[in-house]
Amino acid sequence: MALPITSVSDDAAQELCGRGRELVRDVLERIGDKWSVVIICQLGHSTKRFNELRRLSEPITQRMLSATLRGLERDGLVTRTVQDTKPLRVDYALTPRGISLLGVAQSLAGWAVDNAAGIQDSRTAFEAREASQPSAR
Repeated sequence: MALPITSVSDDAAQELCGRGRELVRDVLERIGDKWSVVIICQLGHSTKRFNELRRLSEPITQRMLSATLRGLERDGLVTRTVQDTKPLRVDYALTPRGISLLGVAQSLAGWAVDNAAGIQDSRTAFEAREASQPSAR
């Protein structure tokens, strides 16, 4: 069962971001890191093994994938299930909380793809302006 996404008014959002900003920053730090959204999107509604996630998330390193999965598990977004087989098998899946974040993560990833070229153009234009102006910073 997915947890509902809370929709709030602009005023309520301002209050939440003010009063609860430490919690908001902490949560956004987890899902806003370089790899969490990628891993959440790759897990989707299925269970995956470590090496499968690593292949799907290239060029992530083994160390970074381990650290990201540990953080997601710590925050209750991912489950880690060890199967007592030879060799040992470890499966990862989204929890209900992780599934409730999946749509947001997919939307964010889609937005990034849709806007990547425009963002790169903006960066190029900004750097050109910065290079042509005397340093005021």
